[in-house]
Amino acid sequence: MSYIDSAILDLTERLCRRFQRLTGRTNVWLAMQLTNLSIVLYFVWAGAYIWRGALPVRIGLGLFCAGLVYVLAQTVLKVSVDASEQSAYQRVARGLRNPRRVRDAMLRIVFLTLALILVWPTWLLWVTLGLTLPLLGYSLIVLTTILLYVLACDPLPPCTGRVTEWLRGRTTARQATG
Repeated sequence: MSYIDSAILDLTERLCRRFQRLTGRTNVWLAMQLTNLSIVLYFVWAGAYIWRGALPVRIGLGLFCAGLVYVLAQTVLKVSVDASEQSAYQRVARGLRNPRRVRDAMLRIVFLTLALILVWPTWLLWVTLGLTLPLLGYSLIVLTTILLYVLACDPLPPCTGRVTEWLRGRTTARQATG
């Protein structure tokens, strides 16, 4: 399984570098956006579930969400994207690889295995019983798996993306003619 993990990680790094050349945004920025997406998905689900649940469930889920917001504010949301990118740039400039490549390997493998094993049962529960909760849980597993792979990549040195350059060129051309 470690060979599969390594191959997926190499592919993810190539895709992240292509994304950076195109947009000028690093894998760190992309990881932060995926984190934000998973947080929004979770809280939208929790909000929808609170409306339908019994009072004890509402109270429990509300307390859990409040605690989760506190933990997120103390961990994930505490460090800015710019600071994380600067740290990654400095590490790459010193010639060091991302420590998450090795440190998070087992976690990536576990989430990849979960994502592969739970495809069929999730689809079956959704199609046959119309249950959406497993679908949300599965989507969070997939997002976390992708996030773990994106976070383990090394960014290229800072650059302006091709799309940004193209848009600037069009803006300059419009200003010159108008």
